[in-house]
Parts: sequence; structure tokens; C-alpha cells
Amino acid sequence: MSHTTRLENIPVAGTRSYPPRHSNFTAVFWQGLKQGIWQTTRCGACGHATFPPKPVCPHCWSADMSWAPLGSRGHLYSWTRIHAAPAIFATESPYAVGIVDLDEGLRLACRLLENENTIWTPGMPVEMVVLSYEDGPLFAARPI
Repeated sequence: MSHTTRLENIPVAGTRSYPPRHSNFTAVFWQGLKQGIWQTTRCGACGHATFPPKPVCPHCWSADMSWAPLGSRGHLYSWTRIHAAPAIFATESPYAVGIVDLDEGLRLACRLLENENTIWTPGMPVEMVVLSYEDGPLFAARPI
């Protein structure tokens, strides 16, 4: 994929219950996501993309990594609804989380956005979106 994918930003009131760890390396990902840029790292030596983004390729151990855009679509591999949430997420429960297989072949875990009519089914098409909290972004998937 050669073009930058922009994900829809969905405003969310409040702050993230469990903000991700930031480092000099991950700052590129989180700053991009804040602007709706959906990207990860790709190895210049073997060509594999990785998610989450990594400074070293887990396939060939090369440090020749660069940022590459991801497509926004995929399919739901599996999901669950969490009713008895850890204390830090208690105010958000119940909520759905899932495993998404992106069309590029990468698998990731994320929050699932739903409405009262959503019926989650493994294999269903989904698209990635950005949840724009007051303190920063998180990514999620929703049905197409």
C-alpha cells in the first residue's frame, strides 16, 4: 500500500482509562493516530509488516524498519463482551473487545464500537477508527 490511510476520528468525552505507554519510538505512531494516520512498521530487509510497530523485525531481527501505512479494513476473528471489568475499566463496562485480522494479514486486539443493533459474528467485515479522547487517541474497530 503506497498511500496514507486516514481513519475517521470519533470524539470521546473524558480521558483514556488506561493510556498506552509512550516512548521516543512509539511517539510516531501515537502522534500519527491523533491525526487519523493509521500506520505500522515494515522491515526493509524481509518486507514483513509488524503490529504493534517495532524498532527491530521479529521475523529476521533486522533494524531496517520504516513506517508504512495500513489499510483500514479487515475481518473480525473473535470477540467477547466484558461485564466484570478490572477496576480501572469498571465505569466503561459492559464493553466489547475483539481480535481483528487486517486485510494486510496483521492480527490485532482492540475495542469494538457497537450500537444496539450490532451482532458480532466472526468473519464479519470491520473498519478501523480512532477514538479521540481528551488526553489522546486509541484505535478501535466497528462493523462495516
